[in-house]
Amino acid sequence: MPVKTTYYAMVDGYSTLEEPAGVLRRVEDDHAEYDEAFTTALKWERSWSLYSHERGNTDVDFHEISAAEADRIVERIRRSVSGQP
Repeated sequence: MPVKTTYYAMVDGYSTLEEPAGVLRRVEDDHAEYDEAFTTALKWERSWSLYSHERGNTDVDFHEISAAEADRIVERIRRSVSGQP
């Protein structure tokens, strides 16, 4: 199986789908499945949030989005952290 990447907007009680709290990607291939969130350290880091959600923790909702939408959220996070408008 080739690598499959699925992106999710992370929405909590303080955000909306239009302006999500963050973005997460699930990467799958024949050998593994893992999740990474784009963080305020401006890099993709391992995350257990989606696994937690799948087991009943509903503090954050996950909405599948396109790669282009994920890129938009990543750029918004980059601007926010760097103080750019």
